[in-house]
Amino acid sequence: MSNMSRRSALQLTSGMAVLGTLALAGCGRGDDTAATASAKPVDSSPAKGTVKVWAPQGDADVLAKVIKPFKAANPDLDVKFTLIPNAEYYTKLQSAIAAGKGPDLAQFFPEAQAQFLDPSILRPVPDGLVEPDSFFKSLWDAGVVKDVAYTVPWYAYTYALVYRSDLAEKAGVKAPTTWAATVPFLKALQDAGAAHGLGADIGWDIFNGQDVAMYAWQAGGSLRSADGKWTLDTPATVDALKFNASFFTSGTADPSGPTFLDAQPYFVSGRTACMITGPWVVGQLDTAAKKTGWTTSHVATAPLPAGSSGSTSFAGGGTWGVLASSGNADASWKLVRHLATPSTQVAQYKAYSSLPAVVSAWDDPAIADQPLLDAFLTQMKTTRAFPQVSTWQQVATRLGKEMEGVAKGTQSAEKAAAKVQAYAESLGSGTE
Repeated sequence: MSNMSRRSALQLTSGMAVLGTLALAGCGRGDDTAATASAKPVDSSPAKGTVKVWAPQGDADVLAKVIKPFKAANPDLDVKFTLIPNAEYYTKLQSAIAAGKGPDLAQFFPEAQAQFLDPSILRPVPDGLVEPDSFFKSLWDAGVVKDVAYTVPWYAYTYALVYRSDLAEKAGVKAPTTWAATVPFLKALQDAGAAHGLGADIGWDIFNGQDVAMYAWQAGGSLRSADGKWTLDTPATVDALKFNASFFTSGTADPSGPTFLDAQPYFVSGRTACMITGPWVVGQLDTAAKKTGWTTSHVATAPLPAGSSGSTSFAGGGTWGVLASSGNADASWKLVRHLATPSTQVAQYKAYSSLPAVVSAWDDPAIADQPLLDAFLTQMKTTRAFPQVSTWQQVATRLGKEMEGVAKGTQSAEKAAAKVQAYAESLGSGTE
């Protein structure tokens, strides 16, 4: 699981609209024949030469340790890591690509990689390198455009409920399984002593927009149609905006906070009693409470409550892609193949708590024996990839901004959905 803060991620993706425009100018995303032809199988001979790897600081910090078995089996290979601050990563990567000085292998985020999924930027994944069905489907799908795969999943995360089990027990309630039961559950936690039932991040930005997109899926929405048109001005989006706003209008969430960095202290202190968040929180609450074992005795997790069409969440995490300009693609893909093995992904979990993108790796006792992770595994099996178009980051950001007015009661959900639809249509997909 990534320990990268949501706000650091915001800085990282804030320039993606510009990056997408620069990256895809003139390439048209249409040369699938050339892309497929270059996806030649990678053999089992030892990797040789030098592989330059770029990644944002965070999960990749431990890679030198994690790949020691691979280095031992490939003594003639030199792997050079460049770890870049999150806020600068995509900007520096794009600049390097434009200058023809990019790395051989780069890390991407499946929720924000659409701009790079093109044969002019990334090489297609070689035939037989990995087994696509071994990964969570949504993570694999996030790297596929027109039946060509450009990235290989590395680690995974999604959102689930993290709540104060002690307060739920005191209130005599169980985690909600439906939208309708959610606000009553949060009110019960307040009656048991919490100041607010839900700690909702009020950045009103791209991440809030992604939350509403997730709720729209749960309400039966699609975000984009099969023929590539935006479908945001729909009853599903309206329902999603209203559901999100219900946390604030009911008084179970506070529109003035907590901000992202305050979420865990609020939760530990009882100022809030529930979060809709990622699995990295589980390993950080003891530190926030300054007490070993606090999480075990105070916290439970559960899958997200279901809307009319289920409890779908989104797939996030990390992926790897080999640049089209790589001078050592063969060795790069061999390293990617190693990183995609269950044993390596378990080693990554042990080193940094990055949860595996390979489903079978979750069976390892190191992960399977962590009951608070069960809800995230359940949720990962019902995830979707965000739209694979270069303008999605801009659309999600606008959606986050418009939802603020709905949450604060200054704008109707219907008007917000219509405004986002018009904005998305003005942008298109960024690749036409």
